Amino acid sequence: MPVITNIQDLKRMHKRRTPKMFYDYAESGSWTEQTFRENTTDFEKIRLRQRVAVDMADRTTKTTMIGQDVAMPVGLAPVGLTGMQCADGEIKAAKAAEKFGVPFTLSTMSICSIEDVAENTEKPFWFQVYTLRDDDFMTRLMARAKDAKCSAMMITLDLQILGQRHKDLKNGLTAPPKFTAKTIADLATKWSWGIEMLQTKRRFFGNIVGHAKEVTDPSSLSTWTADSFDQSLDWARVAELRKMWDGPVILKGILDVEDAKKAVEIGADAIIVSNHGGRQLDGALSSIRMLEQIVDAVGDKIEVHLDSGIRSGQDVLKAMALGAKGTYIGRAFVHGLGAMGEAGVTKALEVIHKELDLTMALCGHRDINTVDRDTLLVPKDFAGDWT
Repeated sequence: MPVITNIQDLKRMHKRRTPKMFYDYAESGSWTEQTFRENTTDFEKIRLRQRVAVDMADRTTKTTMIGQDVAMPVGLAPVGLTGMQCADGEIKAAKAAEKFGVPFTLSTMSICSIEDVAENTEKPFWFQVYTLRDDDFMTRLMARAKDAKCSAMMITLDLQILGQRHKDLKNGLTAPPKFTAKTIADLATKWSWGIEMLQTKRRFFGNIVGHAKEVTDPSSLSTWTADSFDQSLDWARVAELRKMWDGPVILKGILDVEDAKKAVEIGADAIIVSNHGGRQLDGALSSIRMLEQIVDAVGDKIEVHLDSGIRSGQDVLKAMALGAKGTYIGRAFVHGLGAMGEAGVTKALEVIHKELDLTMALCGHRDINTVDRDTLLVPKDFAGDWT
């Protein structure tokens, strides 16, 4: 077993072990992938202030996200098809998150269903929904989440229409994969993945197949999915969805100050500054560039979180220093899952936690809740005067 010291180590293992179409699904963006790349490279432009002769003893990364105690300000983001990176992937990721003490968010487009995850975990998890045209399906989906005792609802706002992801189109992405000469050749080199998949019954979209009226079997799923996203979504509809859930509501996909203010108006509990990991509007600014402006605009009226681009504990600290109250990892935990299953997700969390703890100490802080803007050295034109 190789020594794993960072997320890149897990990424390399993930690529070797998982079929190309599913690895590419995780590690890609839309169009030219400019925004996908800048989500990470913009973090690298921010420097840290090293401080010395500061008491580093008794450090803590513990805090809260929407009132929930967390071991560090990092949640597992909702990622579709997680159960194709590794057999029963959502269950394994949820169990790792639960044991570590951080939130897990299940995607609507998961392979394991809400009920599957609830039956295999002890603590409540969060659930993510897309804004779909089928009101009956959405009502029943939220009811299922309540029955599973999900403790927060995350509503994704930036996927009314699917961004063009060239790799997915070229790979002919499906779940489970269709057997073509190309996929068979690839699967022949991923035998350990295949053996695990043969041992599970969970190979389709568990929240949809058998639950949406038009989807009685996997063959009808693609047509339903293509027709289901609500392109007429507006803030009035978002407000209706917020009222349908009687617990904390998080709005995901905010990348503009005016949209952040709208989220405050409808009574959301938190927003996630996010560009969907660079998988929707290519050419949009990175999440970390927009974070400080949005935090300044909404103040303490709403909790501000961030995703897209976090690959290390240093990235987490930078986001917290710019005002975030929480962050999310998607690709980072998926690399761990694809590499080593549940143990890999745990390793990803351990890596990020260690990086966060050490960086916090070397910047002169003992408590993640005291990290502030003075911890950073940010280029004067970082946020920029974009007109």
